[in-house]
Amino acid sequence: MAANIRPGTLRTLLCALLLTALASSISAQFRLFGPRSPKPMPQMRKASAYISRQEPLMVNHSLLKQATPDNVHVIVSLAKQRAYLMIGEGIVADSPISSGKAGHSTPSGNFSVLEKNPDHRSSIYGDFVDGSGRVVRAGISAKIDSAPSGTHYVGAPMRWFMRLTGEGVGMHVGILPGYPASHGCIRMPSDGAKLFYDTVRVGTPVKVGDY
Repeated sequence: MAANIRPGTLRTLLCALLLTALASSISAQFRLFGPRSPKPMPQMRKASAYISRQEPLMVNHSLLKQATPDNVHVIVSLAKQRAYLMIGEGIVADSPISSGKAGHSTPSGNFSVLEKNPDHRSSIYGDFVDGSGRVVRAGISAKIDSAPSGTHYVGAPMRWFMRLTGEGVGMHVGILPGYPASHGCIRMPSDGAKLFYDTVRVGTPVKVGDY
């Protein structure tokens, strides 16, 4: 004679059987496919990784020995982001540059060196500094920004400055990120700017364009 099974007990047995079957299925899938490996965290790139690498200053030393302030001229290629110190068709020095960014493009045309100043400072771009020399606001424009109380304007350094226009565009030492980034000037590495500065004179022809 079959034993009487209460409805509640039957439901409990059925649930237990279902759970056992489900656990067996999951275990089989785990053995088949294995555990899922966690996705690796994306690696953070350093800021320097976004800076384009430019060829460094290159100098033809045998031609440099022939260079004088009276026989050199300068060509600036905005397309190639290079500046060339020339004697005739010969390249004395080939330097990386950073010209004007969008909205502040470096003017193209035929110029000449109007002024030379080894320790020039910008009359437009710089910092607001307090009496102790602490920078209160950096990277300001003297044309737009007002000096906070107790501060004064200090122009950004432009070492080995060679002025090309009356508006202040020139060639000087600056940061080179590998693309046009200035407010119109032609930035150069320190060694390149000094070599050009030491070789040119006021009046040296400078040609700027997409060469």
